[in-house]
Amino acid sequence: MAWQIDEAVVRGEIDNTEEGRTRGRVWLLGRDEPLELSLTGDCWRDLAGTRLRFENPEPKAFGDLSELANRQSGLVGDMTASRRNKVASVDNDEYERLQNIQEDIPFEWRNTLYLEWFSEADGRVVIESSNFLLEVSDRHWQMDKDAEEAQKLANLHAMRDHMAGVIRRLDPSPGDEKYPDELDEFEWEERLKESDRLTEAYQEVLEKYMDDPDSDRKEAFVMGWDGLLESMDDDDGPTEPLLEDLEFYQLSNDGLTDDPDDGHGEEMDFENDGDDRRGREHSHPLQASAQELALRAMDVVPGEKGPGTAAYQLVSNLLQVSGKLAGALNDRYSGFEPETGYVLAVLKRCMSWLNEAIASCQQLMQEEKDPDQLSALARIRSSAYEIRDGITELRRELK
Repeated sequence: MAWQIDEAVVRGEIDNTEEGRTRGRVWLLGRDEPLELSLTGDCWRDLAGTRLRFENPEPKAFGDLSELANRQSGLVGDMTASRRNKVASVDNDEYERLQNIQEDIPFEWRNTLYLEWFSEADGRVVIESSNFLLEVSDRHWQMDKDAEEAQKLANLHAMRDHMAGVIRRLDPSPGDEKYPDELDEFEWEERLKESDRLTEAYQEVLEKYMDDPDSDRKEAFVMGWDGLLESMDDDDGPTEPLLEDLEFYQLSNDGLTDDPDDGHGEEMDFENDGDDRRGREHSHPLQASAQELALRAMDVVPGEKGPGTAAYQLVSNLLQVSGKLAGALNDRYSGFEPETGYVLAVLKRCMSWLNEAIASCQQLMQEEKDPDQLSALARIRSSAYEIRDGITELRRELK
């Protein structure tokens, strides 16, 4: 993912007074030396030819930025002080309150400072804020509209190249089919890793272009989905993503098939309503246990805890296990059975998620004072151990 460093910014400057070259310095909280930017390319027209100074009125410590190189050489991305973004129109406390009770959060459109570059050392780096104090100098040279469009196109290509590096698509050997008859566990693990990278890259792209009026085309271009892009240019063509462009999209959802019409993409319904869902699905005992445990954990741990907390990690990892076991183990009405190699790879991943869930549960138990809550957490931990043992045994049988 991109380095999103705006919260840690204390102050900085961007200098595009020399056409074709953008320099700058950015001071971060907790670092003595500023980041030194030396980039090829220009800002958008509102900042082109100027020197911008900016200051964060409320800098905050944010993650570990120690690995970010002081020397930032590479290409400019989109650099502008007039990007239009949706911004919440309430303070942080009210935002969290509305989010917890699942109420709509009011927003307004604001001009946002958006500074993006592609560093040779660190990849994509972004500063994005509507709260910084800005000071812009007089213009040293003037960028016309055509030059701005050319720069924006160059930025799109830079983003596309960056995403290609993030995804690192597998190159099939000459003569291999796109979907070979059967893969072993290790080959499936490589495909699943590519699926993870694709999902991560797409999330990053969505976050950047979600408010852009031409978001669909830009997302398709930078993701390398050229077939989808061509279909958008066809008035009679489909508007939904094409399978060949989404590549591992369906694999990341159910890991079962490359056929969009075989019924495997349906939403899973785990409730047993007595009619056996007309024979369409049967939950594997391990998956049923994992689902029950995830739901139990959601009832036990505090629901308001956000990402990064032990409670959040416990529930999210158990939900991962339940969902992935459903795709790998549950029978489908068509009688389709996933490859053994795929199942083994998914089971291995589930063991990793269970280990993380157990560690989070242990952390919660160490912090818990209420004896009833402590007992409930202990039962969750015990059940997680049992499911992990069941997965270990199933892997042994499959091998």
